[in-house]
Amino acid sequence: MAGRKVILPLFILLFSASITFGQTEVLKNVVNNLAFYKQKKDFKYLANAKKSVDSVINTHADSIDLEKNIYKAVVYSSIVYLDSLNKLRQPANFFDQTRRHLDKLITNPKSYKYQVEINYCKRCIANVFLRRGFDYMRISDYNNAIQTFQKAKRYAPEFKNLNAYIAYANNRLGNLVDAGKYYTALLKTDSTKAEYIEAASNTFKAIGDTAKALQILKKGRKHIPGDKFLLLDEANIYNNQRDYHALEPLLPQLLDENPNNEAVAFIGANCYDHLNKFDKAESLYLRAIELNGSVFDPIYNLGILYFKTGILKHGEDSTKDITRAGQWLEKANEISPNDVKCLQLLQLVYTKMGNQDQIDKVNAKLKLLTNQ
Repeated sequence: MAGRKVILPLFILLFSASITFGQTEVLKNVVNNLAFYKQKKDFKYLANAKKSVDSVINTHADSIDLEKNIYKAVVYSSIVYLDSLNKLRQPANFFDQTRRHLDKLITNPKSYKYQVEINYCKRCIANVFLRRGFDYMRISDYNNAIQTFQKAKRYAPEFKNLNAYIAYANNRLGNLVDAGKYYTALLKTDSTKAEYIEAASNTFKAIGDTAKALQILKKGRKHIPGDKFLLLDEANIYNNQRDYHALEPLLPQLLDENPNNEAVAFIGANCYDHLNKFDKAESLYLRAIELNGSVFDPIYNLGILYFKTGILKHGEDSTKDITRAGQWLEKANEISPNDVKCLQLLQLVYTKMGNQDQIDKVNAKLKLLTNQ
């Protein structure tokens, strides 16, 4: 059963980094120009803000003034974040200069007084790294993308989507263990997305840890009980493991949410068949065939089911089911004429029916296929 195709978007998903600060007399022009930019979106105001903040840092006393340096960081961070095309023609090392300036401020024990401004600057720097990370993703340079997203994570550890981007890039590189680690970190929040749950499950299935994949799906379905893709994934695991007792409780919802899916109908039929609930199995096999009559498995399995019930019954009922078995197995043989198991079962059916002509034909065909 196919689930949703999980592809992380290759465009910038920037989180909020709005400009809203208080005003001080010394830095009045700086703050005013930032406010004007917010209103008019004109880069000339960012340029004016930079000129203003640079003009108030002249002496040694200015260079160690925490407030002035905080606002220098605010202005410079705004420019590197907002002026992504460098219309203001800043030097090539401007971003690194800004980042180093911010890092120095972060280590200042008194910077807690300016936590709003510090947090704003950190979000700006993180957004720049995000842009660069997605630039690497666009050219399939996943190694550099991972390194860049990790740098963004240093400045915005609360931005959980970064784990998704790092996991996705690791997945594309085939680093499935690392991808699984980041997906697991992403799923620790109750607000995680269904796409991430499914991607994490698929990652662990790919490395053979089906138990972990199942654990993730179960937890995910508790948080998002109505997601049909997660339900499909969990059901598919049970089906592949042939754990029909675990699969059975999921079938009512699974079938209700996928009424026109022949694969789901077949899985339900096969489950009930193995649990010896033949009436439910028969109904669902017929439903699967009605939805798609060209698929071998439901037709073949229905033939087997009728053969089994025919063996268990007696008299006229037994004869009816054996005859039905022959009819469906003949249809299966038309779809896959060289399927040995189908021919062998037809051999048994014709033997029960006493049809020697058909037995001879099947025997001849089997002899050609098996070289016996």
